[in-house]
Amino acid sequence: MSPSDLTGLPGSLPERPVPDPATSAGGTTTALAEPVDRVRALWITGVVLVNLGINAAFFGPIQVLLGQQAIHFDEGQKEAILALVTGCGAAVSLVANPLFGAFSDRTASRFGRRVPWVLVGAVLGAVALVGLAGAPNVAVMTILWCLVQAGCNGAYAAVTAAIPDRVPVPQRGTVGGLAAMGQTVGILLGAVIASVVAGNFAAGYLVCAAALLAGVVLYLFKSDDAPLAPAARPPFSLAAFAKGFWVSPVKYPDFAWAWLTRLLVNIGNHMVTLYLLFFLKDAVHLEQTQGIAPEFGVLILTGLYAVMVIITSVVGGALSDRMGKRKPLVIVSSVVIAVASLILGFAPTWAGAITGAVVLGVGFGAYLAVDFALITQVLPTALDRGRDLGVINVANSLPQVIAPLIAFPFVTYLGGYVSLYVAAAVIGLLGAVFVVKIKSVA
Repeated sequence: MSPSDLTGLPGSLPERPVPDPATSAGGTTTALAEPVDRVRALWITGVVLVNLGINAAFFGPIQVLLGQQAIHFDEGQKEAILALVTGCGAAVSLVANPLFGAFSDRTASRFGRRVPWVLVGAVLGAVALVGLAGAPNVAVMTILWCLVQAGCNGAYAAVTAAIPDRVPVPQRGTVGGLAAMGQTVGILLGAVIASVVAGNFAAGYLVCAAALLAGVVLYLFKSDDAPLAPAARPPFSLAAFAKGFWVSPVKYPDFAWAWLTRLLVNIGNHMVTLYLLFFLKDAVHLEQTQGIAPEFGVLILTGLYAVMVIITSVVGGALSDRMGKRKPLVIVSSVVIAVASLILGFAPTWAGAITGAVVLGVGFGAYLAVDFALITQVLPTALDRGRDLGVINVANSLPQVIAPLIAFPFVTYLGGYVSLYVAAAVIGLLGAVFVVKIKSVA
């Protein structure tokens, strides 16, 4: 990619589609066209592997490694350190996801719009993970985790936008389910990495970095990413670019409701998983009652959760394609997620934790697949898919900021884990309620 490929970045795109001059040169696929041809298995595999690598790099640290590093710096303040680090990183992701999505929308590289940003994001994330392995204090740990978030969110924004770029609507539930499967396997891989390194969080960060880089290789070579013709990209306008990140809920109400429902469900889910390591250690007393190290307990629960997510994401996505309906499955899956929270809250035992993990996996797998397909059908314009999905992905990242702020006082001052998980269930159920407000998708 030469410097001229990115001339004019950043900037906003017009509201109306601009014909891609690539068609006049004999091209059969344009960067801005609505896809009609079903994608092949090799392309889907590349997308799945990118999601796998990104999520291994995210959740290995989030689930275990950052917690272990917090204990290394100050065990008495481990909850506060973890909340600080994850909250700051999530704040960075709020900006990085839509920003890199908008950049990818406007990139006129001969390699396509999305590929350059998948590569740049993966390299940045991997370098920062390597740096985390030797972080000397909490401040450096926080800065490096912010860079991991920036890089991984950049890559995720680009590869997520590639799905509505390439996948026709009748196939999006299936592809969304397979992408969710990749995310879940990545989460499981992150937990495996953290468990295998047996408390050596520095080694865990290095392995996560390797997984991130390995995950993007197939997609980089087999993306079939259609280039954006330079003539289709308008001149740079800082004011228009900044304004473009505001998607009017009055003009696009279905987009707004989809964003809000995803935000609420993800806040509830993050409240459940944020302190899982500490929940097993301090509430379940796993090592004392079962002779199982809490870190290994996280691995077991994540494995059970992952198996159920893999099954229900693939089945749920395909079922929604077959039904031609999205909302009923989104509502049911949101309710199931809330039930999982209540199980954990009122049964703080190893058996309760296992049951909660299974139920959470059943609900969240179907939710990930079907809600993603729903969202791609309410995007305002084809021109701004990356930016708009980046705005949607803020509803994935913002809960990482909000959830610690809500969870920390519940755990420490307002009744502990029971009240925390009840609050998580209530918030998630609100997400299910608001799905009915979406009118343009069945």
